[in-house]
Amino acid sequence: MARVRTVRSLGVVGLVLAAAVTAGCSGSSSGPPAASPASSGSGSTSTSTAGASAAPAPTESNPPGDIPDNQAYVAFRPAGGGFTVKVPEGWARTGQGGTTVFTDKLNRVEIATASASSAPTVASVGSEVVSRLRGQVPKFDGPKVSQVNRHAGSAVLLKYQGDSAADPVTGKVVRDAFERYAFYRQGHEVDLTLSGPVNADNVDPWRIVTDSFSWK
Repeated sequence: MARVRTVRSLGVVGLVLAAAVTAGCSGSSSGPPAASPASSGSGSTSTSTAGASAAPAPTESNPPGDIPDNQAYVAFRPAGGGFTVKVPEGWARTGQGGTTVFTDKLNRVEIATASASSAPTVASVGSEVVSRLRGQVPKFDGPKVSQVNRHAGSAVLLKYQGDSAADPVTGKVVRDAFERYAFYRQGHEVDLTLSGPVNADNVDPWRIVTDSFSWK
């Protein structure tokens, strides 16, 4: 009888060990332990913080071609005299014959003088000048001619659009808006042409320049 009880005891112990081994194998096959709440929360916080810190690109305060509000102006008088006009200070100056040009980045002021037997009119500018510019300005478009008043008196204004010359370094071409003012007095005509990128906010600077024109 003692031998039988011993065998039964050993059998029970074996069953217990087998069950323990089976339970251990079953637990290990269920995959890695779940992350602790602390570590899981840390990962979530890191992701949301990164998203919140990605600020949008800043809005450009001055579109390309805008002339600063604090731009200073200086008086320009050609060698032969006859008139004065204010131009933006510090702009590069070039000249040839009766034409003087001031440029800065994408903006341009051109002052051309010529002798004329009669004053320009809306009709003459609309036919003669527009026809000439069509052959000179790349992709010339949208001409509008009108009579306007400035401090120096009446002038014929021609508005149009065209492509700028290609940048010598980048090759970039800009779509420009042009305002051409034709002033006339006693056989002398002065054509004041201002240009800059389409949609640039240069209404006030161009008004300062054109209103400053005066005969001397």
